[in-house]
Amino acid sequence: MKLKIISGNANIELAKQITQHLGISLSEAKVGRFSDGEVQVKIVDNIRGADCYVIQPTSTPVNENLMELLIIADALKRASARKIIAVIPYYGYARQDRKSEPRVPISARLVANLLATAGITRVLTMDLHAGQIQGFFDIPVDHLYGIPVILKYFKEKKLNDIVIVSPDTGGVERARAFAKHFNAELAIVDKRRPCPNEAAVMNIIGGVKDKTCIILDDMIDTAGTLTKVADAIKEKGAARIFAAASHGVLSGQAKQRIQKSLIEEVVITDSIPLSNDGPTEKIVVLGIASILAEAIKRISNNESISALFI
Repeated sequence: MKLKIISGNANIELAKQITQHLGISLSEAKVGRFSDGEVQVKIVDNIRGADCYVIQPTSTPVNENLMELLIIADALKRASARKIIAVIPYYGYARQDRKSEPRVPISARLVANLLATAGITRVLTMDLHAGQIQGFFDIPVDHLYGIPVILKYFKEKKLNDIVIVSPDTGGVERARAFAKHFNAELAIVDKRRPCPNEAAVMNIIGGVKDKTCIILDDMIDTAGTLTKVADAIKEKGAARIFAAASHGVLSGQAKQRIQKSLIEEVVITDSIPLSNDGPTEKIVVLGIASILAEAIKRISNNESISALFI
């Protein structure tokens, strides 16, 4: 069985690290633009009959990276690839997973349909914003978690009197699983979101006074919610404040907000490459290439990947 790793432009460094863990070379593919901005793809390597894994988080710019993924998949399909597996560490449009009000789309489902139509036969992703997005696909989805690498990092710090803080009720299950590994208490933030990318913290459920608080979420976008949660738990007497999330979207003024905040460290993974613009002194980036490489190896060998789950 031939195994090929192809990368779009979204996170080439992560693709290279994955191939190093697998002990193979990154397959040559030219992914560029025509003069009018259209995506241009040419697969240089012969991939006939191969199992092709396309490493492409659909992060900022979301639409461009999504189109790259779709067009790469079409090129592979037309080049007679045996299987096309999309490795999407960060799944864009995941927050649009339901009709939260009348006359709005369910974009996460639309993207799932587009991926299958393009010829993708399987999806490998990490920390979906909502686990039920797996049900939007009519093809197999392997859902990994970035929590193990984040957990290892905090265990090595040997922190005391830890409380895990869920910034909303939707993240309670994630926070509870994380808290079990520290035998720690759980706190929940009740918040109201008046409009997209804005949050007003209303109430803290649980004790944080004189505790080391770790705010745990699946992603950090503008960091508006994160910094308001930090302010709220500090007002309740938190001694130290850390934050962690699998996906560091960090759009807009996120880095500036983090730098000015009461948070000591913000821990993220390299599912999305960290840009150089803005301050990054408080941001710690952990690698997930080994997890993705192991999952790819197990999928290729028709082995279970449940051992990789927390």
